[in-house]
Amino acid sequence: MLIRRQRAVVAVTLSAVAVLALAACGPGSDKGAPEAGAPAGNSVVAPGKPGEPARRISPEEAARLLPDESPNSADFRYAQMMIVHHRQALTMTALAPQRAGSTQVRKVAERIAAAQQPEIGAMEGWLKNNGGPREQPGHDHHSMPGMATAEQLEELGKARGEAFDALFLKLMITHHEGAVTMAAEVLSEGNNVLVEEMANDVIAQQTSEINRMRSL
Repeated sequence: MLIRRQRAVVAVTLSAVAVLALAACGPGSDKGAPEAGAPAGNSVVAPGKPGEPARRISPEEAARLLPDESPNSADFRYAQMMIVHHRQALTMTALAPQRAGSTQVRKVAERIAAAQQPEIGAMEGWLKNNGGPREQPGHDHHSMPGMATAEQLEELGKARGEAFDALFLKLMITHHEGAVTMAAEVLSEGNNVLVEEMANDVIAQQTSEINRMRSL
């Protein structure tokens, strides 16, 4: 489920064409002069719309054509809340080695922990690179989709064997479904391409895990 990729593709295309055009216009190049009326000095070949020819524009105009990918409030909200969401998943998976009755459940827990710990690091790094966490008035972490309650976590911590396996799978499927919901929301409301990539990864990985857990 890859959403809103067109913006990133356009940005990459313009950037790549700009590099090639600037190189072609550099000293010693004899691969053709700029078209009449083209900006003086270095210029960029911008791809035209379907059926239209490319045109030469200035580097400054090319920069203005690139999409604005500045993070918005939805991007910050997603990163901050998903870190908390993932940490609860790690709390649950940490119980599996000693309490799970099924080897398959233990392996599922291992895969989830191995995937979500690096994702937490990536989101924390993104926040740091973009000025740190932002206050999110009106949003309660406990109300995030799929979060287990304190009572459910306590029950899971006391369960063993088959009882643990059944409750773990139930809670984790719900937890993953909540993460997919949050990722879909930021793909609709966010603006930053890196957050889009992280959200698409969450959707792909956790949808696969949901299907795997439902088959156990």
